[in-house]
Amino acid sequence: MTDLPPAALEQVAHYFRTLSEPTRLRILNVLGTGELSVGEIAEQVDSSVANVSRHLAQMAQHGLVSRAHQGNSVLYRIADPSVHELCDLVCGSIARRFDQAASARAAFTRAPRRPRAAR
Repeated sequence: MTDLPPAALEQVAHYFRTLSEPTRLRILNVLGTGELSVGEIAEQVDSSVANVSRHLAQMAQHGLVSRAHQGNSVLYRIADPSVHELCDLVCGSIARRFDQAASARAAFTRAPRRPRAAR
């Protein structure tokens, strides 16, 4: 990200803002299995069709998802496969931090005392 002009950084910020909403991440997660209709997505993310439609529109605007008409249905899919790579990178980083924090906490727990041998 060196030497990017302010306008480019603004676009990057919009992209990350789009990914910052948990419902959108859940939608992307279920779309990782293939194309789905709005109703199928809504059911899997436990949200209303209207809410999912709003989120899909925002993600389509930023090129994360695309849609295709199939008969009377509209199916959504991941348009930018790099979003999975980005999410894997972020999830891996978070998991490593949790592991490090757990290791640090474990260093402060006492080991059970061994019983003293009788003399």
